[in-house]
Amino acid sequence: MDIRKLIAEAIGTFVLVGMGSLAIIGVGGAGEAASIVVIAIGFGLGLLAAIAVAGPISGGHFNPAVTLGALLDKRIDPPAAAGYVIAQVVGAVAASGVVFTISDQATVAGTKNLPGIVSELGAFTVEVVLTAIFVAVILTVTKRAPEHAITVIPLTLLAIHAVGIPFSGASVNPARSLGPAIVSADYTAIGIYLTAPFVGAIVGWFIHRVLSNPEAGG
Repeated sequence: MDIRKLIAEAIGTFVLVGMGSLAIIGVGGAGEAASIVVIAIGFGLGLLAAIAVAGPISGGHFNPAVTLGALLDKRIDPPAAAGYVIAQVVGAVAASGVVFTISDQATVAGTKNLPGIVSELGAFTVEVVLTAIFVAVILTVTKRAPEHAITVIPLTLLAIHAVGIPFSGASVNPARSLGPAIVSADYTAIGIYLTAPFVGAIVGWFIHRVLSNPEAGG
């Protein structure tokens, strides 16, 4: 296994979670519409930065759900996928650790994903749907138009946060949720964010396969 790829996944996830978390802290939470926009931009452009820095090395997953989608699509083998997930969690925990050093544990807890204006079942459903969209976009654009991936994928994540924050906190990324949970020692509703994105990844991969054109090598 190429250690550079694992380092790239850890660094990229660190950038994504770090920039998104700082956006949450900077606006004091996700209560107002303007705050939601800022947080969405923070995560979307954070992913763009992560892809620019580390994407060429590892493929730019930075998300266990994306890694699952790549595994199902046979773009990565199981041992490498397991290494990616571990590296992603390390990167997310490190990012939340930096947030802790400049603030406190309660502030880190404020960057967690939690159900919003819906029930836990509603949040689970939203996470499944949004992750399915995200993974389907990633699998499709990286195969059909990889030159556009650095813009299409971050913009998709930005849109996901803009529409999803009021409902589920818009995780679509188990590592992003687990990092602040570990550092804050607050695991409220964590089960949603450690399961729903993986279900969504399976759905997203299925959508990608159904819509792929066999003649184009899909």
